[in-house]
Amino acid sequence: MWFTITDRAAHGIPLGILPAPVPKPFMSIQVLDEMVQGGFEEVLTLHDRKSGLRAFLAIHDTSAGPAFGGIRRFGYLDEDQALMDVLRLSKAMTHKCALVGLPAGGAKLVLIDSPDLKVREAYRFIGRRVEELAGRFYTGPDVGTGSAELAAVAEHTRYVTDPGVAGPGDLAGATADGVFAGMAATLRQLDGEEDWPRRKIVIQGLGGVGERLARRLVAVGATVVGADVDIERAERVGRELQIETVDPAREFGEPCDVFAPCAMGGIIHDVAIERLRARAVAGAANNVLARIGHGDQLHRKGILYAPDFAINSGALIRGALFHLNGERESTGEIESRISSAITDILGQAADENLPTARVALREAERRINMRRDSANKPPLQPT
Repeated sequence: MWFTITDRAAHGIPLGILPAPVPKPFMSIQVLDEMVQGGFEEVLTLHDRKSGLRAFLAIHDTSAGPAFGGIRRFGYLDEDQALMDVLRLSKAMTHKCALVGLPAGGAKLVLIDSPDLKVREAYRFIGRRVEELAGRFYTGPDVGTGSAELAAVAEHTRYVTDPGVAGPGDLAGATADGVFAGMAATLRQLDGEEDWPRRKIVIQGLGGVGERLARRLVAVGATVVGADVDIERAERVGRELQIETVDPAREFGEPCDVFAPCAMGGIIHDVAIERLRARAVAGAANNVLARIGHGDQLHRKGILYAPDFAINSGALIRGALFHLNGERESTGEIESRISSAITDILGQAADENLPTARVALREAERRINMRRDSANKPPLQPT
């Protein structure tokens, strides 16, 4: 089966994040070739007539343990964009597991949102399919999937994060805490110290994670500037935390120590890098770079990048260890894991004068290949 994808979709840039691109020629990929090149184990296409569900589930790696990944519900441009997103996101989850030392791998389920979708029935269907996988895949929250949706999934499977008191706890808070620790490590790499009262942080996206991160930063005395496409949400958070908010069109041009993307991915691209006036990029969003080459551009401009799949692993750490060991990982333990991972990556990159994104990918794939060697599975091809 052949899929055609636009250049924009291939880079994982969701519709609505950027102005409409200049039309370009279509490129084509073959799904099985993409799986072989990326080291994927399984890609499932899901459809349910009753709910109108159309979805993809990608399981990237189970060489060290079960695969973990949330359910992303998003209004994709088309199936091709959704397919590329599920491949990118599931592979990034494996990278996360490897870098923070979890005995697990990566997966992701993306659900194509539409006005006709019967949401609760769709999530119940997902629960039945997850249960059929018998523990190869554990799922949880993501963009568009919150407590109500997870409760519907949980009606039909054991392999989902319980949003209530029986579950692992506050996952958005765990992500925010990990980003805070990774941001601190980034500042230490830049200046040898955190010195929060002297810092200005621009947070793009004031949703569940972005708002929690803003609260942590305000509590330690940092100057925080927020931006969100949801104007009402931005105004509410601004009032509650007494922080400045700016129009999203101005966020890249705001001078700051750290630009923290905490919304959708693919936002560090040619135009953004040209306008960016930050000393570092460190945030909670997945797949922040539109392409790996944009990490190279940040390096050339002297902007320090904390790789997203290392810094935003807090929820994964808390959720995976709860499911695997029955443990509720503490905030301090999550921060320690992520701080250590970011410190190691940034230190190696500085020693070799290489882009941090390249170093993080190299280290993650080295660890994944060691796991696959032990499990007698084919190694990943170099990224």
